Amino acid sequence: MTYKVQIDDLVREATADEAAQIEATHAEAQAQAEAAEAKTAAKQNALDKLGALGLTADEAAALFD
Repeated sequence: MTYKVQIDDLVREATADEAAQIEATHAEAQAQAEAAEAKTAAKQNALDKLGALGLTADEAAALFD
């Protein structure tokens, strides 16, 4: 993929090193988003299981705080 870099008024194609850094940054952001989504899903799963045991949503949520 070709990336463009703008410095002040100058717009140019990114060097190989800059493109690699951009891709690494995008990959890290994607990994963080996926980790946050997995954490949210795991927490909801745990809340659902605690709810099945008879705890209210507030009681179950209090266990995570």
